[in-house]
Amino acid sequence: MRYSSPINDPIAQFLAQQPLMILDGALATELERRGADLHDPLWSARVLLEQPEQIRAVHRDYFEAGADVAITASYQATFAALARRGIEAGAACEVLRAATVLAIEARDEFWSARRRPGRLRPLIAASVGPYGAMLADGSEYRGRYAIDEAELVRFHRARLEVLAQSGADVLACETIPSLREALVLARLVTEHAPITAWISFACRDGASTAEGQAIGECAARLDAFERIVAVGLNCTAPEYVPALLQRMREHTGKPLLAYPNSGERYDAAAGRWLGTNAATPFAGQAGAWRDAGARLIGGCCRTTPGDIRALRAALLPCA
Repeated sequence: MRYSSPINDPIAQFLAQQPLMILDGALATELERRGADLHDPLWSARVLLEQPEQIRAVHRDYFEAGADVAITASYQATFAALARRGIEAGAACEVLRAATVLAIEARDEFWSARRRPGRLRPLIAASVGPYGAMLADGSEYRGRYAIDEAELVRFHRARLEVLAQSGADVLACETIPSLREALVLARLVTEHAPITAWISFACRDGASTAEGQAIGECAARLDAFERIVAVGLNCTAPEYVPALLQRMREHTGKPLLAYPNSGERYDAAAGRWLGTNAATPFAGQAGAWRDAGARLIGGCCRTTPGDIRALRAALLPCA
């Protein structure tokens, strides 16, 4: 299946110069590893409000580790969640913009510090988390929201509009549990040309989204949206990644992305991660993701700058 990229597609432009893009790793759990208190419905957005310099530092460390893309701290920063903190709409817009500014500042500091042989100037992806993230109860790993499509549109439209104009290079619609929410986001992205976006699903096994739709069908349905310039999965167990990518590759010519978690499982009731990392080191699994079709590869929850450094060394040893 052939795919014609829209004119202003920073991902296509990047991949025309380098065979793979290395995404960053976890933001929230990395902040937690460094001592931040994330026991809060706002999760990483709490740090965005209270200690923004910590977020800038994490972004910078991922660039130093080899990331070609920084995903902003706007995943859980929604108008509804911020309103519960007494932050009105105008101030909430500034919070959302600040997430992008922090990533841009970190990128520009990294890029101007010294010559970067073999590196392309990194991109900034503004995170658009799912409705379930606002609920702060693990719903992004289940889906089946108790709202209709019109309400889902209203929830996403205002934030997406701000982030589309925040200075980010691309939108990262991530940890999406269902085809219904993905299609809502895809339609909304078309309202904000020239911005483009990727959509990545949270998946429960090697064939289905968290809500249960066939991942191949999801890729096929999104293939018609020109401004959705990459599709894939994130915050999914690494063991499921090759099968999911293979199913998606059969239904789309868009670049595929994969940034799974470490292999641990999130217990929403307890507010903590359970289990252990996958037996094979994170970077050691990435070759199989590349071979299954992924061209944008990184990490999600519980991965670190060390994982991204190892991943780049494994996949782009000469870059």
